Amino acid sequence: MAARHHRRVGDGPMVRRTLITLAITLTGLLLLMPLVLIFVQAFADGWAGYIGNILNEYTLHAIGLTLFVALLTVPLNLVFGVFLAWLVTRFRFPGRKLLATLIDIPFAVSPVVAGLLFLLLYGRNGWVGDWLGQYDIELMFAWPGILMVTVFVTCPFVARELIPLMQQQGGEEEEAGVVLGASGWQLFRRVTFPNIRWALLYGVILTNARAVGEFGAVSVVSGSIRSETNTLPLQVELLYQDYNIVGAFTASSLLAGIALMTLIAKTVIEWRQSHH
Repeated sequence: MAARHHRRVGDGPMVRRTLITLAITLTGLLLLMPLVLIFVQAFADGWAGYIGNILNEYTLHAIGLTLFVALLTVPLNLVFGVFLAWLVTRFRFPGRKLLATLIDIPFAVSPVVAGLLFLLLYGRNGWVGDWLGQYDIELMFAWPGILMVTVFVTCPFVARELIPLMQQQGGEEEEAGVVLGASGWQLFRRVTFPNIRWALLYGVILTNARAVGEFGAVSVVSGSIRSETNTLPLQVELLYQDYNIVGAFTASSLLAGIALMTLIAKTVIEWRQSHH
């Protein structure tokens, strides 16, 4: 008996061609064209103009502060994400599911609201900031405040990459290692890490990309003070407000370049995971 052929939506050649054309058109208009325009505008004054805008005193400081915050944020969230993923997937305790849900708070809360919450707590007139002020410690409108909100908005990325993978793998190999007398560090280095390294690297890349490009929360707690608390995304806004359009697009091209490198790294990691 011949197998019955079930037609699906999109099986018709006309429908398939229409959907493909629509997808390519929208991708080009909404994703590719703005990206190309960033680099076209950035090089509007030629290569010399591009280099000159990058070497601008305020832009150089913004690049340095952005990289400084990212360099501190990534290792902090790397440790936090691994610890949290291990805790949630390897132990059973009351409130475990609630804890796994709370990890997603930075995804659910607007970055601007997160910045306001930190300002309310740690600002000069905030609940904690008032007490810190007695010891001449000021976190807001300085790099510690920028670091705090950046760590907050990026903290779920590593944990969210690791938790599903570690739940799927289970803990049998680690239990066998414990039975054989492996220490905690040996267990992590020889058993856990080889199984999670690609997901861990993926989480680190996403964390770094978000830390470099964060705008909303940083804008609230930084004050956008040139050469003091101005990160690269904030510098783009200030240059645009100063009608330095080419300079704004030059700074934007650096962020776009980081995004492209992140996309390439993501593709390579996904390819390695599929062939692992």
